Amino acid sequence: MPPKSDSVEGIVLTFVNEKNRPLNSQNVADALQKFNLKKTAVQKALDALADSSQISFKEYGKQKIYLARQDQFDIPNGEELEEMKKANSKLQEELADQKKITSELESEIKSLQSNLTLEEIRSKEAKLQSEVQEMEEKLNKLQSGVILVKPEDKKIIEESFSDKVTQWRKRKRMFKELWDNITENSPKDQKEFKEELGLEYDEDVDVTFQPYGDMLASLSKRRKVSR
Repeated sequence: MPPKSDSVEGIVLTFVNEKNRPLNSQNVADALQKFNLKKTAVQKALDALADSSQISFKEYGKQKIYLARQDQFDIPNGEELEEMKKANSKLQEELADQKKITSELESEIKSLQSNLTLEEIRSKEAKLQSEVQEMEEKLNKLQSGVILVKPEDKKIIEESFSDKVTQWRKRKRMFKELWDNITENSPKDQKEFKEELGLEYDEDVDVTFQPYGDMLASLSKRRKVSR
């Protein structure tokens, strides 16, 4: 006679049948902690169910392994197994489709979350309008002939620029002369030698002297004209 469903044996029997896999008493006790069942009570229930042939068990040394009786389950035949495989394959396809839809929805949600809110748009619009107004005021000053840079400041900037470009040109010339003397009779490849020494040319950092030299020449020309 099967035990009552709410008794210790009934709870243990239901769990063993639902899992339908090899279990020891510790597995069952751990899983049934929510019912406040102690391991000793679980062990007693398992032994009682085994003795009454409601579950199967095998002993491996001191360890007892319990398993649901397999004769209580309907075992599918070959045709039924084939149908189950087809149904499983169909479910797998549906699952893949659902995952794809979920991924697309998540991407759409992220895209929407990255968009600006109406309040943020208004704030950005106000900031841009302020910047445009500021630029228009500067443009109006330039068009009206207002001097934005003081003559003395302009002179300091031009002199500083002239000095730095002149030093740049001088050092480039000195380096070239020194480098030519060093590498004139050297068997080493100049590119490899330069990399070995950790040297960088202006071009290596996307800088060329020519535009600055032209600016310096133009500046010198304007100074001569203004004198």
